[in-house]
Amino acid sequence: MRSILTNLLQQKNVRYVKSTATVINRYVIFDCHNKKKHFGSTCVNHASPTTEKLPMHILLLGSPGAGKGTQSFRIQKNFDISAITSGNLLRQNIANGTTVGKLVAKHMEHGTYVPDDIMIELIAEELQRLKHQNWLLDGFPRTINQATALDDNLNLSGQPLNLVINLHVPEEVILQRIMDRWVHVPSGRVYNLSYNPPKIHGLDDITGEKLTKRTDDNPETFKIRLQKHHALTEPLLEYYDKQNILINCTGRTSDEIYPQIESELIARFKVIPHKNQVATSTEENFLNVAA
Repeated sequence: MRSILTNLLQQKNVRYVKSTATVINRYVIFDCHNKKKHFGSTCVNHASPTTEKLPMHILLLGSPGAGKGTQSFRIQKNFDISAITSGNLLRQNIANGTTVGKLVAKHMEHGTYVPDDIMIELIAEELQRLKHQNWLLDGFPRTINQATALDDNLNLSGQPLNLVINLHVPEEVILQRIMDRWVHVPSGRVYNLSYNPPKIHGLDDITGEKLTKRTDDNPETFKIRLQKHHALTEPLLEYYDKQNILINCTGRTSDEIYPQIESELIARFKVIPHKNQVATSTEENFLNVAA
C-alpha cells in the first residue's frame, strides 16, 4: 500500500512540475532587499515577466542649464525612442502658422506664459501620434497643475508615465555653463563655449548667422530663475515620488550622469542600448540642446 501511495505522489509531482515549468520560466524573481535603490523608487512587484517589455514613457526634469538636451540626445542615440520638447513644438506650430501657433505667438509677443490647456493640447496631439511607441518628454510639465492634467490625459489614452528622471547638477556648475552659452534665436540651437562651441566663433554652424547672448544669462538674473524653478519643481518631485516612478541622477558633467540613466533604462525596461556615441556640437544643436 505504501509503495502504491509513493508512486501516485511521484506521478502527481511530475505532472505539477511540467504544468508549472512554463509559468516559472516566464518570470524572474526579484529580491527587494537587494534591489539597487534610487531616491523615489521602490520595489513593488516580486515577479516581472521577462518576455514583456514596458514601453518607455519618460519625463526628463532638471534645472535650466542641467543638460536635459544633452541627455535627451544621448538617450535617443542609444535607444529607440522619440523626444518631445515643448519648446520645439511651440516653434513648429508658429512656423507652420497653425491655429494654436498663432495663439502661442500672441502670448510670446506679450511676454506671457502659454496657457496650460494649449500646452496640454499640443503635447497630447504629439503623444497620440507616438502611441504604442517609446517617447521622452522634455520641458513639460513645469507645474503641479500641468502634471496632474497631463497624467489625466495620458491615463485616458492608455500610455501613462512610467519613469521620471531628475537631473541634479551643482549650482556653481550650472552658472558657469550659462555664462558660456550662446543662442541662435531663429532655430533655438544652443552653443556652449566650454564643451560644444560653434565651428566659427559667434556664428551658427548651419546658417552662418550671428549668435546672441540671452539677456537673462547673467549670474544675478539666473540665480532668481533657479530659485523660481526650485519652488515650482519641489511639488513636482514629491508628486512623482509618491507614484514610485522618480529617480535622481547627480553629477557635474553629462558623462557622470548618463551612465546612471542608461543603467536604469536597461534594468527597468529590459532594453539593450545601441553603441554609445558622444554627441558632437552640430548634432546636439540640431536637436536644440538647451544645456
